[in-house]
Amino acid sequence: MPDAPGDNILVTGALGQIGTELVEALREAHGPESVIATDIRESEDHPSATNGPFITLDVLDNSSLTQVCFEHGIGEIYHLAALLSATGERNPELCRKVNIGGTRSVLEAARTCFTRVYSPSSIAVFGPDSPKQAPQDAELNPTTVYGETKVSGEEMAREYLAKFSVDTRGIRYPGLVSYKAPAGGGTTDYAVEIFHAALGSGHYDCFVRSDTRLPMLYMDDAIRATISLMRASSDSLGTSRAGYNISCLSFTAKELAEAISERVEGFTCNFVPDERQAYADSWPDSIDGSIAHREWGWVPEYDLNEMVDAMLRGISGD
Repeated sequence: MPDAPGDNILVTGALGQIGTELVEALREAHGPESVIATDIRESEDHPSATNGPFITLDVLDNSSLTQVCFEHGIGEIYHLAALLSATGERNPELCRKVNIGGTRSVLEAARTCFTRVYSPSSIAVFGPDSPKQAPQDAELNPTTVYGETKVSGEEMAREYLAKFSVDTRGIRYPGLVSYKAPAGGGTTDYAVEIFHAALGSGHYDCFVRSDTRLPMLYMDDAIRATISLMRASSDSLGTSRAGYNISCLSFTAKELAEAISERVEGFTCNFVPDERQAYADSWPDSIDGSIAHREWGWVPEYDLNEMVDAMLRGISGD
């Protein structure tokens, strides 16, 4: 594969839930000036914009994206700009435009500038015909527009690797739980909102059923998995590199609520499913991450209790 033109890193969607913490971690590892944070939104007080270089950038603008890569000596792109599941279902055409068009634009910039690309996928690629513990090679028949765009993203990543030798990598993120940035409009947002409600009003109306079980991951583990995959030798990665399943947590909404109530006196939770329940029902209960473990050694560190403790400490500032 061609040598990268520089050692600097560019992150799209840097003001989002994942981008906020990924930019922080990358700047700690590589130095603040080596990581260029970008987002279509402007922000004067967001950490991604104040703790290092920040550029307002629309990923659909390929010429500007390519110019930024050349001018700043970019060797790696972490492409996080996207519309998430619940938001995407409300505006499917915009979801397709941003998620598919943005990924194509980033891959084209990477082809032109000889950069490596991390472009995440999602458990939303699975459909109701997938086994409840989804294997890496499950049939991908998503029922959501968001899931369709992530299947397209994996296909494009494989295409650019095969045709143009663009070093593409990705993880099928499960639901991500974090306190440092607000959730971004996904079906698994209840697993973040519930903590803020517990420490705020003491009550939460959860928008999925109590028995809804989904794959989840604490954000610290997600960031570690992302960076670990990008540091792995390309020779060790197989045909799953465009969208790895990774080992993660699997718990029901009721189990999460009970774990919080054990720690927050008086906390109550009602389960009032809305349209997002159908999206959750189409996804697996858990995923088989054995290939990621075998090829690049992925093992999560946080279990449910450790995640709950970390979230409550983080939100309360203890």
